[in-house]
Amino acid sequence: MLVKNWMSKNVITVGEEDSMQQAMSLLKEHKIRMLPVVREGKIVGIVSETDLKRASASDATLLDVHEMLYLISKIKVKDIMTRQVVTVHEDLTVEETAEVLREKRISGAPVVDHGGQLVGMITKDDLFNVLIALSGLGKKGIQLAFRVEDRPGSIKDLTDIIRQHGSRLASIMTSYEGVPKGFRNVYVRIHDVDREELAVLERELREKATLIYVVDHRENKRRIYHPELE
Repeated sequence: MLVKNWMSKNVITVGEEDSMQQAMSLLKEHKIRMLPVVREGKIVGIVSETDLKRASASDATLLDVHEMLYLISKIKVKDIMTRQVVTVHEDLTVEETAEVLREKRISGAPVVDHGGQLVGMITKDDLFNVLIALSGLGKKGIQLAFRVEDRPGSIKDLTDIIRQHGSRLASIMTSYEGVPKGFRNVYVRIHDVDREELAVLERELREKATLIYVVDHRENKRRIYHPELE
């Protein structure tokens, strides 16, 4: 899944010569945390809530309200912006982007195209939306977690049983993280489930693999069988 398909394309920007007051107003009006600073469509800096708070604290500590308002109307964005901007390319995957944000310890980044032009913004909130969409959580189905043998057909054994009970597969995710060699954890989300058949379904699935937990998001019920395997 590429950043270009999940980023916010309607980017609010600010110019170098705009005032600190204008930047503050834009952040408040649009309920955002940062503003790319652009010159002819290209990024030359970024100004964040942190930059504005730092400037206010250092320059306005001993001023009264009127003096402070005058000051922030005169300070230019170029005087307080961060010039070393972390950007991500629109063709990066969301996983690569999440890694960049984590390594740089930032909450979001401007997205650029092949010519270096600003085309969007990607934030942690956007990445959360990706996770929710990938997992199928929005449909409020049931998630089942398994420890299975890492062999061809091990997942199909489970999904065949699920389909036999008339349930639909919303998502399947697997992980080898922290799992012994020869096994993997599998997370299956299903919906259109007949709750009266759920106990039978669980019993049949447990004959094929180790069932770690079952979470019914619609009913808000959880059965944790093997928490140590998570």
